[in-house]
Amino acid sequence: MSDLPKRVRIREVGPREGFQFEKGAISLADKVSLVDALSDTGVGTIEFTSFVSPKWVPQMADAEQVVAGIRRAPGVAYEAIWLNEAGLERAARLRDVLALRPMFSVAASDTFMRKNTNCSVEERLAELPGWAERYRALGMDWLDVGVMAAFGCNYEGDVEPRRVVTVLQQVEQRAQACGARLGGIGLADTMGWANPLEVKRLVGAVRERWPEARLKLHLHDTRALAIANAVAALELGVDCFDSAVAGMGGCPFAAHKGAAGNVTTEDLVFLCQELGIATGIDLDRMIAAGQLAERVVGHPLPGKLKSGGNLATYRATSRAART
Repeated sequence: MSDLPKRVRIREVGPREGFQFEKGAISLADKVSLVDALSDTGVGTIEFTSFVSPKWVPQMADAEQVVAGIRRAPGVAYEAIWLNEAGLERAARLRDVLALRPMFSVAASDTFMRKNTNCSVEERLAELPGWAERYRALGMDWLDVGVMAAFGCNYEGDVEPRRVVTVLQQVEQRAQACGARLGGIGLADTMGWANPLEVKRLVGAVRERWPEARLKLHLHDTRALAIANAVAALELGVDCFDSAVAGMGGCPFAAHKGAAGNVTTEDLVFLCQELGIATGIDLDRMIAAGQLAERVVGHPLPGKLKSGGNLATYRATSRAART
């Protein structure tokens, strides 16, 4: 365990992934209240909305209103996502509030790519120069690349690390050809195929090719291995993770109803706390935010700490009882 990072950066993605996954209506006030509660936890980044067509994702129709309604806390970066030029333009108009990130996502599975974005992997790669140019016009000359279905795909099966490396090499080559550089690399277990050994294989393969790249993992908990996979990544020194408060969300294109959300934020913070890894997050406040998330969506969410509680509290109580 000697390679454990001393500090881990956590990107909270629950409001964005969670709200867009919910079938019932969620009020603007409830969305804002959850983002505000998360702002008070000490988390450094909150991805909280999407600039996408309300025709396809009606839960995100109020993106601008949510941005206008939240209370911005010092030191917190507020992020959103977009899938096309129109979405980026909407986000860019709010860049005094939003932290724009030059993201480019692609899948390691062609079938999933088509299901998720209605284009092939090759068609997506062909769009890269246009995205690089748009980001350059906004003062960003790099691309943060996310690879979806990096560990496996419900449509195509296991995904070998060499497939992910090949996709990233294609991204890098096309980025360099148009004057952009590769920034961070995100590896997403979109459909919950990863296990700890596969995490180590893929992280190792990517690190071997890009030893200086900033790595981030996006671990879904579909088959209850997200925390185990996080431990494997931590043992390799990975220090950045996406997570979702209370385990909100899921993948609507995963081909089955059991697609779970990301690794639960409060559970991941608890893991780090127990391993002596700093996160800067107040676990009790994050647990309270998880409880609020469950009330907002109106149904049980899978996170464990919001029910089990912070072990530090029980330790303090037992110590007090012995004195």
